[in-house]
Amino acid sequence: MRAAALVAGLALLPLATACGAGADAAKPAEDKGASRLSATPAAGVVAPPKVEVIAGLLGCEPAIRTEADELREGTCRSAKANYLITTFPAEKFKLTWLDSASIYGGTYLVGPRWVVSGRPELLEPAREKVGGDIQQLRGMNDATAPGAP
Repeated sequence: MRAAALVAGLALLPLATACGAGADAAKPAEDKGASRLSATPAAGVVAPPKVEVIAGLLGCEPAIRTEADELREGTCRSAKANYLITTFPAEKFKLTWLDSASIYGGTYLVGPRWVVSGRPELLEPAREKVGGDIQQLRGMNDATAPGAP
């Protein structure tokens, strides 16, 4: 039994190491450990679910207005924009929040375990800084009946 477990572990070892060191080894020595910052986040890179971090990336200081088990919310005001940043301890709380917000409609910048609310024309520049996807939610007053334009 031990021999079979050892053989299985050794067989999986190349797979586990192939995902990590190979890409790093191909970089020149001076690039190792350096981080790159740009105005547009790299594909798949999004801000972590922390109000303060997202606010910092957006260039403003947050004022926390809600601390609850299901969410944390802060307003973020700068000379150019006002945002409402909401973070969640689990994805299920974000999905519930979005479902509730869909009653009112609106445009939101949505990332993993966070949502940024703001004027729609400011969400694309914000997305370039923090990542995420812009989502348009339909409100109750949106025409959804058959034959509506």
